[in-house]
Amino acid sequence: TMGSLVLLLVVLAAALSPVARCTAERDVGFQLKLTHVDGRAAPAYTKLQLLMRAVDRSRARVAALSAVAAVADPITAARILVRASQGEYLVDLAVGTPPVEYTAIVDTGSDLVWTQCAPCMLCSDQPTPFFQPNRSATYRLVPCGSPRCAALPYPSCFHGVCVYQYYYGDYASSAGVLAQEAFTFGAANSTKVRVPGVAFGCGNVNAGNLANSSGMVGLGRGPLSLVSQLGPSRFSYCLTSFLTPAPSRLSFGAMASLDSTNTSDGAPVQSMPFVLNAALPSMYFLSLQGISLGDTRLRVDPLAFAINDDGTGGCMIDSGTSITYLYQDAYEALRRELLSVVRLRSVHDTAIGLDTCFPWPPPPSVTVTMPDLVLHFDRANMTVPPENYMLIDSATGFLCLAMAPSGDGTIIGNYQQQNLHVLYDIANSLLSFVPAPCNIA
Repeated sequence: TMGSLVLLLVVLAAALSPVARCTAERDVGFQLKLTHVDGRAAPAYTKLQLLMRAVDRSRARVAALSAVAAVADPITAARILVRASQGEYLVDLAVGTPPVEYTAIVDTGSDLVWTQCAPCMLCSDQPTPFFQPNRSATYRLVPCGSPRCAALPYPSCFHGVCVYQYYYGDYASSAGVLAQEAFTFGAANSTKVRVPGVAFGCGNVNAGNLANSSGMVGLGRGPLSLVSQLGPSRFSYCLTSFLTPAPSRLSFGAMASLDSTNTSDGAPVQSMPFVLNAALPSMYFLSLQGISLGDTRLRVDPLAFAINDDGTGGCMIDSGTSITYLYQDAYEALRRELLSVVRLRSVHDTAIGLDTCFPWPPPPSVTVTMPDLVLHFDRANMTVPPENYMLIDSATGFLCLAMAPSGDGTIIGNYQQQNLHVLYDIANSLLSFVPAPCNIA
């Protein structure tokens, strides 16, 4: 809004610092601990609450991602994306000299790294103090004419300094200056890696829910994402079981490799190319060609998974969505086949919001064997075991399909990626994966 912009300019006038003029090439590798966004709640959520919250977040994010592909205005698109960026995983890092630790939401669907900075005239609640640039020896502002400023979706200038604005509805979700700073990475029990000159948003006017964090870390395909800045442009994660407290792992650079993975069944590493969606260039789209349940290939037109001319549709893999959303035709085909395999009365689980459920356990006279589900991609077949596509509602005892129908496109959520080591090789535009017990370091 105009009021937020004026407030931002007032803050900037009092906070201008020396401007950065150059960046350095880098080649670093390190590993971070990922914590589920609800994993730090006190008191702890029940399993039912965890599932309900995850489904609610997924539903909101899918609606936003569907909407953003249909708009041409970048400001409107940014409003929608930020509204959806509640995130599913948190990571700890540090910014500045001396390093100031903070927690951030990890998002593979966006690019900008940002945190809230002092002086903060309008800010969201966060668990750590606001970052104070005037106390850091390595803080530098990014000038308007730099390539980094031009990489913002809609850069602005104030006294020669690059200004960013990300909107949340009618309010500024994060607005401030684009700066560069030294960041420190590494888990508590590992070697710390310090990287100078990382571009980030220093937010002075912020609003919205940060989900018990102090900012965002974008891991998208754009030039301002953390992974693109670090080089080589690659990262991997291994997500532990959704309902366990065990942390997951996020690796960058040289440590982002599947070569030494302790595979769960000796399965080979598989790779598939990313597909570019011009309407959502930061997102990781894949060429999904079909789905099988057990030995049965579902009757779904491959065009159901294609990206439409207007940018809608397609299939993307996303860390910020919990359950998988299948395009309506594919979901209905999977539902029909699942009903024929399970042969139990189907029920609608209103508590969680999933609509393909079965009373569980089955009667003694009925034997149910759940087959693997296979996603057939260009050059790769991703096997999803029953524990990654079915879940138990602890309140009702129902066994439910952990997927939902979508009127626009398919999104592979993180529930379906449990105990799967996934490598994003942006430089070579490849996604690789292998089954692995992710609770083993």
